[in-house]
Amino acid sequence: MIKQVIIVADANTPPATELTESLISGGISFFVQDLSEAGPICAPAQDELVLLHEIGSEANLELLRSVIARANANWPGLPVIACRAARPCSRECVLDAQTLKKLGFCAVADNPAQLPALLRQIEDQSATGDFELQSDTRNALNGIVVPALPRALRGERLRKSFTLLAALHLASDQKEAGRVALAGIAAMLPADRWTIFLTEQTSGAVSQTLTPLAARSPDANRALPFDGEWQMELFDETHSTVEDASKTTHEAAARIEAVRKNESGRRVIALPLVNEDRVLGVLEGVRERAGARMFSRSEVSLLEPLAVPIAAALANSVRIADAERLSLTDDLTKLHNARYLRQFLVNEIKRARRYHSKVAALFLDLDDFKRINDLHGHLVGSHALMEMASVILPSVRDTDCVVRYGGDEFVVILPETGVDEAWRVADRIRAKIEQHRFTGGRRLDFSLSASFGIAVFPDHALSPQQLVACADTAMYEAKAAGKNCLRIMSGEAAGKNQDRGESLTVPSLFQRIPDEKLIS
Repeated sequence: MIKQVIIVADANTPPATELTESLISGGISFFVQDLSEAGPICAPAQDELVLLHEIGSEANLELLRSVIARANANWPGLPVIACRAARPCSRECVLDAQTLKKLGFCAVADNPAQLPALLRQIEDQSATGDFELQSDTRNALNGIVVPALPRALRGERLRKSFTLLAALHLASDQKEAGRVALAGIAAMLPADRWTIFLTEQTSGAVSQTLTPLAARSPDANRALPFDGEWQMELFDETHSTVEDASKTTHEAAARIEAVRKNESGRRVIALPLVNEDRVLGVLEGVRERAGARMFSRSEVSLLEPLAVPIAAALANSVRIADAERLSLTDDLTKLHNARYLRQFLVNEIKRARRYHSKVAALFLDLDDFKRINDLHGHLVGSHALMEMASVILPSVRDTDCVVRYGGDEFVVILPETGVDEAWRVADRIRAKIEQHRFTGGRRLDFSLSASFGIAVFPDHALSPQQLVACADTAMYEAKAAGKNCLRIMSGEAAGKNQDRGESLTVPSLFQRIPDEKLIS
């Protein structure tokens, strides 16, 4: 039962006798606070406190707004309830419950006799974390279930909870979402270690294998305000040594409910992170220092609603990462696509301009690939393109970019690479393609070849578009030279062209102005 009530009133209108007698008969202690007193007012240290204001005969909207404003300023986070006076009010001052709730009163008693029962109801809602939405809000949500923070949540903890919820929306991947969640949880609830474990999905059932995603130790719990300089600690990679999931954590994943237990002197709490009827992971908190107290029911009531947006953030970060990956990846070969090529080339050209380095582009087109589709079908041709990706990738560096440009055309970008080295890489890829035996996914045995065009920034082009265009032009020269060969876009390297010794005469694709500045 709520132990104490603060009756907020004006010095000129003390609370009615009926109101105080009702509180005394219900075993509820109280004291009267004059709202006219200046300065912040400190409430006693009891856990359960409620502000009570009696609506008397002189009540009006302006007065009640003033009561709510001063009550929130002096006792932030405490619920404020209203009680109508036992003596009748004039018709002009009668305000319905809905109007009073819009003003800021969380509950209304029609007479002092209802107060004990109303206070018990508020206490039950605070313990369970239930929060009753107004009817108009519930209709606006169209039936969507919105997790609510406990009604008893107040002050600093309430502020940190909302900061955590807002920060979760900014997480770009699962790792960051886990760090954000643990930073917020650790700022609100003390523990020796907080960890988020991810579950594995096997044949539709949750596996008992729990993989740690992020962990947070007391050393990382520096005295930083969570919504002030908290970004500094969010991205601090000095986390605690991650331990295996406890039995309590496994039990929470299996039972899909919060579990609190004492494991060999350690106080452990575990809450499943559920999204769309799937257990994505488990939030685990451990207190293992001597004399550490058990996690309380009120702490569980705080963590349970926070577990819902944490699970949603983990799920959404995966969807966002998958969407970004798919938008930049070729579905068939799993290589990068033309959209990624544009981004990659712009960045590499900028870097090359700044540091006066070079970027090489290899444009390769498979020779007579239409014959494969005509003889064996397009499924075999598609599988051959997948095999082609496995031939090209091992021939380049991890920092290089391999792109399926379209159809049977591929582009390879080689950062910090000049003409000579680009020639060697292109010839190595050409030889591997020529020697590889393709199966088409049907145990066939056929060979393919490719024609290569080479262009280098800034020798042959001064922009990303020009670089690809020059390599493409050189590739058509290789086709004209008999296929399965290499051509370079510049006459200075004509002596290295295979099969033919003539130089390539290609119109310039950029202009120079008198002061030698380049226009791309």
